[in-house]
This record gives sequence, structure tokens and C-alpha cells, in this order.
Amino acid sequence: MKKQNIATIEDFRTDCEQKRERRMAVLFEHVQNGVEFIDPESTYIDDTVTIGGGTIVYPGVLLSGSTVVGERCTIGTNTRIADSTVGSGTEIQASHIVESEIGSECKIGPFAYLRPNSRIGDNVKIGDFVEIKNSVIGDGTKVPHLTYVGDADLGQNINLGCGVVFVNYDGSTKHRSTVEDRAFIGCNTNLISPVTVGEKAYVAAGSTLTKDVPAGALAVARARQENVLGWVEKRGLLDKKKK
Repeated sequence: MKKQNIATIEDFRTDCEQKRERRMAVLFEHVQNGVEFIDPESTYIDDTVTIGGGTIVYPGVLLSGSTVVGERCTIGTNTRIADSTVGSGTEIQASHIVESEIGSECKIGPFAYLRPNSRIGDNVKIGDFVEIKNSVIGDGTKVPHLTYVGDADLGQNINLGCGVVFVNYDGSTKHRSTVEDRAFIGCNTNLISPVTVGEKAYVAAGSTLTKDVPAGALAVARARQENVLGWVEKRGLLDKKKK
């Protein structure tokens, strides 16, 4: 980065004002094209960015590089989008999108992180605290919350429960997994890549998959629950005084 030649506080003020004028000129051009900015003073848009008419941009947004945002989108507070494409009618809330593609009519965030080479289809839900990396998410698929999808290909109309993790790294090599159309992955499931979950298959919550799941099958990969009756009383735990 080139060092700025700023010797005095007056130079700094002048530099800030010039930057502000350039930034406002970029925003005004978008306003002329039908884009609404809730708070222009806290919005930062590179002059290389394209935004479609009818889109609303909230405070604290940074759009940079070759980013293209479609029409009628909502870009929520504290969202950063870099070198990415966003389809029309998509809503993004408080999320980071980097070198990725998002389709139309999607809902992203809050607090989602799309890392490079993520390709999201149309009508997809990527919820809070979800991280996507180098993966394809098909149309209509839902990844609601607390999930990591890395190096995976997901088909259409899939539902991933809370806490699903694609375990894609074995310590030396990244591996890729596939989940086919209309599969259901239960909460707190680990998919040890590479595995394939077939079309319309179900994976029981709490499973750790190390083998492929055939289409239409139910996979249960967890220890069987056993209840030891009277265990608390025998240990005298209820009689112990709290320290």
C-alpha cells in the first residue's frame, strides 16, 4: 500500500474531505439508478460495484471490488461483500461474502460467512453462524444455523439441521462430500469426507457418518442409549452439601 504524504492535521482533513466527496459521488450515481441508502455517511461502495434498482442498503455496509448486486435486494447493516455476485430479491443481514455467487430470492444471515468459491442457488436459506467454503448449495436448500459446509456439493431442497459439520480435512488433504436432492441431515451430524448421502435419504441426529448412505435410507451412526436406574441415589449425589 502506498504511503500517504500527510504532514499536518490540515493535510489530513483535506484528504478526508476529498475521499468523502469521491465516495458521495459514487453513492449519488447509484441513487440516480434507483438505489436507496439509509445512511450514506456510513456506507462504503467502490466505484467498480454495480447495484440494481430497488435495492436498499443499510448503514455500515462495505461493497468492494467486482461485486454485482441485483435488483430489489436488501443489504443489511454491517454486511461486507467483496468480489461477489448477488441475485435479485436476495436479503443479506450482517454477513461477510467473499468471492462467491448467491442466487435470487435468498436469505443470508445474520452472521453468515461465505468464503471463496461458494455458489448458492436460488431460494436458499443460509442462517446465523453458518460458514460455507468452496461448496455448491442447490436451489431451495436450507442451512439454517450453526453449521459448517466445506468442500461439498449439496443438491436441491435439502434440509441441514443445527450443528452439522462437513469434516473435510484429514490433517494433510481436503476431501469432498455430496448430499443429493431432498435429503435430510439431522442436528449435530458429522460427515467425515468423502461420503455421499443419497437422494431422499435421512440421517439421524447425532450421527457421525464414515460410509455412504443409499438413496431413501435412514442412517443412524451413534451409540445406543442406556439408562442406569437409581444411579443418582446410589451415588448419594442428592445428599451431598454444596460447597
